[in-house]
Amino acid sequence: MSKSKHSPYLQAISKDSSLPLEQAAVTLWLKDLDNPFRWTIRPLLQFLFAILLHIVWLLKRLPLPQFSAHSFLQKTICWFCTHFVSPEANLLILRHFATESNILNFMAENSNQQARLELYPKSINDMLKDSFVKHDQELFDCFIHLENNCQPLMPEQLKWQEWRTINMDQFDVTKRKTQVFDFETSHALFMCLFCLLLTKEEYRDAINGFNLDQSIAIRIGNIIGEPEIVEYAYNKYPQYLVGPWNLGQRFLMHGFFTEYLYARLETIRTET
Repeated sequence: MSKSKHSPYLQAISKDSSLPLEQAAVTLWLKDLDNPFRWTIRPLLQFLFAILLHIVWLLKRLPLPQFSAHSFLQKTICWFCTHFVSPEANLLILRHFATESNILNFMAENSNQQARLELYPKSINDMLKDSFVKHDQELFDCFIHLENNCQPLMPEQLKWQEWRTINMDQFDVTKRKTQVFDFETSHALFMCLFCLLLTKEEYRDAINGFNLDQSIAIRIGNIIGEPEIVEYAYNKYPQYLVGPWNLGQRFLMHGFFTEYLYARLETIRTET
């Protein structure tokens, strides 16, 4: 019997089912962790770009004319993803759009609201038009129109009309030899660009939108009768606005949160 190439700890988390997580996401993340760039280049880049990010953050908050370049931001990120971001990281990015859209659609639909998200890109090119900026704005719009009527529902009462099960075969990511950057390294490279090419209010809102994870978990926990799922949320207390400090970890934990919640809801849906 051949030995696994993963360390005992990675083997343990690959088998741990304490937190809901689809096997496809686990496999992608383990491959991403195995990327040598994550353990060599990433720490240096994160350090350098964290300093640059705070400089850009400061400049954007000076009393100067504000500017944004959404289209250029989208095109630049998609070009970088196409040529330099690993296939595993690209698939994780595409999955994230789908997991969050599903979660917000479920929350709205089962709260008798009309918010419907259509952000389900299947390829990098699908992200060219407003995906990253629209991703945040749809989250905020969903909360603006929500009312405090997240009542507990029996499993057979739950509505799933807007739910779209994630099928990995539907994603189209072309592999290239130059695609070497892991998920976290790629985010470190994107941080400053986002800060520069959004207005100060857009960027401030975007990096604080993660803190709505707790509110989402509370609402959905009420709907499905599982208040304990609030423990899935690492980012909390949306009234407390934060700056770009520790942004990489908060961004990553937001991604885990949506994967956890999507997997739990998908299990409920298939068992109903």
